[in-house]
Amino acid sequence: MATITNFEELDIWKIARKLCQEVNKIITTTALQNGYKLRNQINASSGSIMDNIAEGFERGGKNEFRQILSIAKGSCWESRSQLYRIYDRNYITNEIFESMRDETLLIGKKIGSFIKYLNDTNYKGIKFKK
Repeated sequence: MATITNFEELDIWKIARKLCQEVNKIITTTALQNGYKLRNQINASSGSIMDNIAEGFERGGKNEFRQILSIAKGSCWESRSQLYRIYDRNYITNEIFESMRDETLLIGKKIGSFIKYLNDTNYKGIKFKK
């Protein structure tokens, strides 16, 4: 962790960004583009995952980062639930649904593991580096 200097280097952010890109692809290539509320909800929640990871890291402190990672994890589970709604309304195939659902599970687990790491380490954050 000490060698990471910005959020773009974090694997959890990279994976969250990929999910967000996949959500955008669904929004722009399926009938979901006409489902205004659900479209906006999953766009916001998937974007919130990567945005909160970035915000938490860049705030520079371990405690702030843990707190905001928890919000990112909640957004991940929200996106997962919305994927079920998108699938149930036949906007995506079972194959796409399962792949994206698995991706949200992976992101959530990785965020949880990262929170545990922060809880168990003496790392204080980039703003405390001398």
